Amino acid sequence: MQKRPLLAMFSAVFLSTYFFLYSLSGCCEKAGQIQPDPSPSRRRDEQVHLEVYLEARSGSAAGDKGRIERTSDAEDEGELYGDGVLLHEDEAAENGSQSLPQAIIIGVKKAGTRALLEALRQHPLVRALGAEAHFFDRHYGRGLHWYRSLMPKSLPGQLTMEKTPSYFVTREAPGRIWAMAGTRTKLLVVVRDPVTRAVSDYAQTLAKRPCGTPPFEALAFRNGSGAVQIGWSAVRIGLYARHLERWLRLFPRHRLLFVSGERLIADPAAELARAQTFLGIPQLVTTQHFYFDSAKGFPCLRRGAGGRPHCLGKSKGRPHPRVPPEALQRLREFYRPFNLKFYQMAGHDFGWD
Repeated sequence: MQKRPLLAMFSAVFLSTYFFLYSLSGCCEKAGQIQPDPSPSRRRDEQVHLEVYLEARSGSAAGDKGRIERTSDAEDEGELYGDGVLLHEDEAAENGSQSLPQAIIIGVKKAGTRALLEALRQHPLVRALGAEAHFFDRHYGRGLHWYRSLMPKSLPGQLTMEKTPSYFVTREAPGRIWAMAGTRTKLLVVVRDPVTRAVSDYAQTLAKRPCGTPPFEALAFRNGSGAVQIGWSAVRIGLYARHLERWLRLFPRHRLLFVSGERLIADPAAELARAQTFLGIPQLVTTQHFYFDSAKGFPCLRRGAGGRPHCLGKSKGRPHPRVPPEALQRLREFYRPFNLKFYQMAGHDFGWD
């Protein structure tokens, strides 16, 4: 019955050593990966997360008898920390408490928000709600107590987060999130070429209602060939600059991280490095957590080195319907000025034009 305390002690020593070497190394990664911000304040944030979490974990482990450790091929609800040390979500459920999220993935739909959330959930310092809460757009009247009750329990030092992509395009959402915690909440926005995103949105609609759904161009253009139908949600969501204006009235730009949906596919480890740096947690979700699934055509998750592979559901990565090239080109021309303005507002050129 002494295995549990010994494992907890080993985990604490391993992680402390890891972070010490991590801080000395200057956070160097392989060439081609985005380098994290090595500022002392950010490293302090990371160390606080680790130290507080390890203290709480060692305390709860010492008094926890008879629990059997699972290995890296455990069920999906397990979380992997480092090389083969599995942390149980049920430990947080037993010894943790619910709190309001400190970070929210606020958008956008059909850009890769689920992929980002699932990747971040591999991190032991992240506790995330799997379902979309829709609190700040649909259920705000239920109050913050109800919202908190949805969140998974977390231990001290862990970060609670949720994702609801429709927040980004909801007019009331910025003010409501600000009212919850001022500008302390960190906001992540996954964006994607708005033309490709619109087609993906349409593909989802077509999958749900295969009978009776008009062709893409009939929905995107007035009378099928006239002006762009901004009222169609698949088009309206892609006007990122318009939506972002509302957020920047309340939140400084450094409280938002813009994640490239294209790079989540081409180089997921690099985008996760940026996300972990932004959240102030050590970069423990790395290239070893991803592998390319040739059948699906995009990266899938692996729970640590040699761990069980896990791909997103069938609804993710579904084939896009054929849309006439001239319709796509017209949409590109329509979005171009909005994209350029968004690049300026976000401080990054996503290269969609």
